[in-house]
Amino acid sequence: MATLENFRLVVFRAVAEQRSFRKAAEELYLTQPAVSLQIKALEEDLGVQLFDRTGQHIALTEVGRILLEFSRQASALLSQAEREIAGASGEHTGELALGASTTIAQYVLPRVLNEFKREYPRVHPTLISGNTEHIVDAVEQQKIALGFIEGPARSRDVKTEPFLEDELVLIASTAHELAERNLISCAELANTPLLMRERGSGTRHVIEMALERQNVKRSALQIVMELDSTEAIKSAVEAGLGIGFVSRWALTKDLRLNNNFKIVEIEGLDIQRKFLIAYKSGPEPQGLASEFRRFLMGRSGLHRTRKTK
Repeated sequence: MATLENFRLVVFRAVAEQRSFRKAAEELYLTQPAVSLQIKALEEDLGVQLFDRTGQHIALTEVGRILLEFSRQASALLSQAEREIAGASGEHTGELALGASTTIAQYVLPRVLNEFKREYPRVHPTLISGNTEHIVDAVEQQKIALGFIEGPARSRDVKTEPFLEDELVLIASTAHELAERNLISCAELANTPLLMRERGSGTRHVIEMALERQNVKRSALQIVMELDSTEAIKSAVEAGLGIGFVSRWALTKDLRLNNNFKIVEIEGLDIQRKFLIAYKSGPEPQGLASEFRRFLMGRSGLHRTRKTK
């Protein structure tokens, strides 16, 4: 199905969001002069200046900010119309913009998306990844139809619902002194060099809250390095830089292949959490977003991680 949206508005939004004609051109696979021509034509049609081009930087004018807000709303409505027209004709087709925090993007969604594509071959999903804070922001700005996050959204503009259970476990290299222990105390954890996800990570928030419930303050932890992904933590643990918490979903293959990790149990600490679907507050997701949400919820074997020692 051809897109219903005016192409000049597509170009305008790309320039407004990128704050750059060059980056917008790269995003849209156009030349920079072609982007400039589209913006000039749109400004002439409206009889207003949309961008303040001062020196090497550009910024939206007041009318530009107004148009950006309404163009985002129009884009969402037209995309919904395209999806519902396709659904009414019995054939799901079109773009499905998704976003997921890093653990979910790496270890959970690829298999689900593969199955979804087999059932709906004319749907073209796109997936961005980042920490929970970044994905919630993308949902708020309606850059994605659905987000998948590892911690609370902490936003009144975003609704969430659980779709998958997870457990966060402490891992050490098999060469680490703690690898020989079956159980350690929270005090020992606080006295051991710890690798932690970056601020804004849902994983980090869940870990800090669980430790505080065991009277282990954040300030008491010996955090020696902050890393921006689970794979980075696994690599740093394997290199002997410290111990760290990761999702059991991230260890399925490692433990099956007898990799160089050992799960270390902590007395009195059991960090269970739920992965969440996030979407904009208001009406329930429609069209392809609704279909993918239904598909995800219905996948068998995805509801709980299996404990593997």
